[in-house]
Amino acid sequence: MKIFTSIWMVVVFAVVLTGIRIDNSDTVKTLRYKTWDHFQYVHPRQEVSNSVTVVNITEEDLKKYGQWPWPRHVMAMLHAKIGDAGALLVNYNILFAEPDRMSGTEYLKSMPMNNELREQLGSVLLDTDAIFSTVLKESNRAILMMSVKNEPSVELPSTTKIIEKGIVHPWLYEFGGIVSPTARVSAGATGMGVNVTSPEPDAVVRKMPVLIRINGKIYPSMILENVRLLNGSKRIKVIAKEHGIDEVLVSKKAGIPVNHNAEMYINYAEPVLYENISATDILTDNFDKEKIKDRIVVVGMDAAGLSVLKYTPHGLMTDQNITAQALDTLLTGKYLLRTPQSDTYEIVFMAFLLLLLILVVPRTSVLLAVPLLFFVEIGVAYGAFMAYANKGFLVDPSWIMLSVFLIWSHSVYNNFATQSRLRQQIKKQFEHYLDPRMVKKLQKDPGLLKLGGETRHMTFMFCDIRGFTPISEQYKDNPAELTKLINRFLTRMTNVIIGNGGTVDKFMGDCIMAFWNAPLKTADHQMLAVLTASQMQSELAMLNTQLTAEKLPNIKIGIGINSGEALVGNMGSDQRFDYSVIGDSVNLAARLESASKTLGHTLIVGEATKKVIDDKFTFEFVDSITVKGKTEPVNVYTVSR
Repeated sequence: MKIFTSIWMVVVFAVVLTGIRIDNSDTVKTLRYKTWDHFQYVHPRQEVSNSVTVVNITEEDLKKYGQWPWPRHVMAMLHAKIGDAGALLVNYNILFAEPDRMSGTEYLKSMPMNNELREQLGSVLLDTDAIFSTVLKESNRAILMMSVKNEPSVELPSTTKIIEKGIVHPWLYEFGGIVSPTARVSAGATGMGVNVTSPEPDAVVRKMPVLIRINGKIYPSMILENVRLLNGSKRIKVIAKEHGIDEVLVSKKAGIPVNHNAEMYINYAEPVLYENISATDILTDNFDKEKIKDRIVVVGMDAAGLSVLKYTPHGLMTDQNITAQALDTLLTGKYLLRTPQSDTYEIVFMAFLLLLLILVVPRTSVLLAVPLLFFVEIGVAYGAFMAYANKGFLVDPSWIMLSVFLIWSHSVYNNFATQSRLRQQIKKQFEHYLDPRMVKKLQKDPGLLKLGGETRHMTFMFCDIRGFTPISEQYKDNPAELTKLINRFLTRMTNVIIGNGGTVDKFMGDCIMAFWNAPLKTADHQMLAVLTASQMQSELAMLNTQLTAEKLPNIKIGIGINSGEALVGNMGSDQRFDYSVIGDSVNLAARLESASKTLGHTLIVGEATKKVIDDKFTFEFVDSITVKGKTEPVNVYTVSR
C-alpha cells in the first residue's frame, strides 16, 4: 500500500510539473531561453555571408565632426560616400525624429527678422534637411528607422502596403504609438521600418517581430523592409492560421521564417566576424570599398552615452550590430526555427518520459538509477543541441531535464525509503530468529526474500517441554521466576537452532517452531535439522545440570522433525504480518512432536527426512502410527545417540 501511495505521489508530482510547463510562465520561458543562449554561446552560427557591414559613429568621429546630432549635410555626405562605394541598401539605426537644429531654415524660423532679410538669408543658408532628403532619394537605397512608444500617435506615417490573409491582428505585438523621421527626411526614404525587439522577461534580445500593429494598422520592421527591397516587391503578404502567423511573404519565393507572433529568431555569429568601419573613415575615404560594395550597410551610434546597448547571448551589443546579425541570419539562410506545434510535442514527450521514469525507477536499484539519470539527461540535452546545431530547430530541453531530475530524485528517494523500510523490516523480523550473518545477507539483497509467499521444499521442527504443567504448579506463587526459567530454556535452544542455519518461526508458550531452507536456501537442510535436534539434547543436559545445582526443576523435551513442501512467506494482513510457513508437512512435524510423548523417545523423525540423510545418521524404526488428519499410518524413526 505504501509503495502504491508513493507512486501516486510521484504521478501527481509529474502532473503538476507538466501543468507548469503548459502554463508557460515567465520562469519557464526564461529557463528555456537561457538554455538556447548557452547553445548559441558554445556553438555560434558558423557561416557569415560577408554581405553586411556596420558603420559606427564613434567618440573619435564626434571629436572630429562635432557633437551629436551632426548637421544633416554631414549625414548626406556620409550617405553619398557609402552609396558611391556600391552599397545595396543603407539602414539607419538612427531616429531622425526632429528637424536639424543647425539647418539654415530652422535658424531663420527661430530668429526675429523682417521678411526681406529672411528672404536674403534663406538664399544663402543651407536647408540641410532638404539636402539630406534629396541625397537619400537620389540614392534609392535608404531604409530609415521608426520607433515605438506607449503614447498614442497623432499622425501615423504611410508605410508599405500589407496584404492580410486570415485573422492577423490578434497575433501581432501591439504598441500605443510610433515615432518616425520628420516628414522632410521621410520623403527621401526608399523604405521605412520599425526597429523593435521582442519583449523578454530578462531583456535579452533573441528575436524581433517583423510586423507590429499600432491602432489597428500594421507596420513592417527594418529587417522585413530589407527583404522586400532586395526582392523588388512593393507589398508584404501576411498569412494567419488557427495557431497564429504562418507565413510572411514579400513574393511567392521570398519571405521570413517566423513564429506564431511574427517573430524572427536571430542566429548570432561571433560579433568579431563582422566588418565595422568608423564614420570618419568613410568621410575621409580611408576605407576599403570592397567592404561596402554590393553589401547591406547598417549605420548606428557607437559613442559612449549615445549608443543603444542591449543584452544578447554574446553579451552587450549595439543596436546596429544586432540588426546586422538579424540581416545576416536571413542572408545565410541559417534560420532558427520553432514551429507552433513545438510546445505540444515537448509536453507530450515530457509526459511520456516522466511516466517511463515513474515505472522504471522504482524497479531500479539506487546504484543503477544514477547512470539512468545521467543517460536520460545527457540524451535529452544532446538531442536538443544537435537539433539546434544541425537543423536550426529550437527544442526546449530545460524543463524536461529539470522535471526528469525532480521526478528521478523523488522516485529514488521513495525507492531508497522503501528499500530502507524493507531492510529494517527484515532486521526486525529475523534478527531474533536467524544468524546475524544471514540477516545481513537478506538486508543486502532483499530479493532473496520473496514477499507474499512461495512453495519450497523444507524441513520443520517442533520442540516442546514435557511435563510443563507440574513445573508451572511449582511456580504458581512466583510467575516471574517461571518466566525466567522458560526464557533460559528458549534462549539456549534458539541459539542452537540459529547456529545451525535454522529460522525460528515462533514461540508458542513453551514450544519452539523452527524450519530450514528459508528464507535463505540451504542444500542440506534435513541433515542440519537432525543435527540441531541432537545438539539441543546435549545443550539441555548441560542446562539441567545447572538447574540441579540451583535446586530448580529439570526440563524434558520432545522433538518432532519432518520434511516436505510448504508455503513460506509474509502472511497476515496489510497492516500486520509475519514471516511464517504453512502446509501439510508442517502439520505432520507438529504431530510427530506430540507423538513423542507416547512413543517414549525425545526425538521423532518423519520418513521424508530420514530417506534423504539415511547414510548420515543411525536411525531406528520406532513405529507406524496414525496421526490426526492422516488416514494412512506413517513410519517414524528416532536417532541413536
